[in-house]
Amino acid sequence: MTVVVVDYGSGNLRSVAKAVEKAAGDVGHTARIDVTADPKAVAQADRIVLPGQGAFADCRAGLAAVPGLIDALREHVEQHERPLFGICVGMQLFADEGHEHGKHPGFSWVGGTVDPITEIAGAAVNGLKIPHMGWNALSLDQADHPVLAGVDAGDHVYFAHSYAFQAADHGHLLAHADYGVPLTAMVGRDHIVGTQFHPEKSQAAGLRLLANFLTWRP
Repeated sequence: MTVVVVDYGSGNLRSVAKAVEKAAGDVGHTARIDVTADPKAVAQADRIVLPGQGAFADCRAGLAAVPGLIDALREHVEQHERPLFGICVGMQLFADEGHEHGKHPGFSWVGGTVDPITEIAGAAVNGLKIPHMGWNALSLDQADHPVLAGVDAGDHVYFAHSYAFQAADHGHLLAHADYGVPLTAMVGRDHIVGTQFHPEKSQAAGLRLLANFLTWRP
């Protein structure tokens, strides 16, 4: 099995790749992990991890700056229907639209928008630090999802974000975290999943999620 961590100049690529390698080793999986921007490799990968860090529009532009990369991602997800794991802004790009410094189109793989936490929380944001940064407990909305196997409600994971995914269909919400209001922590649909938090920084719970992704048969 080949797992591609998409390199488009965004995200902690090496940390993500090392975490995927550690997760594979923990479960005795012999996955080959490649960090690459090669569209052909992305299109042909068995599984893709799409990291993302910074602003929604910058990440979308970073993908578009690599000729053929967006087409390769769409081919992987929409034609081959192979598994993809989005991390942070990589997950936010699943949405229809991001509202960070304007309105920007996403991939529309999971219906919804990405909006400021300050807007989502309203008055509840008073007294809370933005960005939402640090460890927070997970609440599981779909504890029986295969990628969440072995992850328990209350497990702590690491967040760093000022914008949050608002899924149009709550059936696509897999987990959330409470930060004044419930904030989306994980979404999923068919053969794709994504986390707002960073599994590569989330120790045992993060490694468990990545290991589950490697063995997932959606």
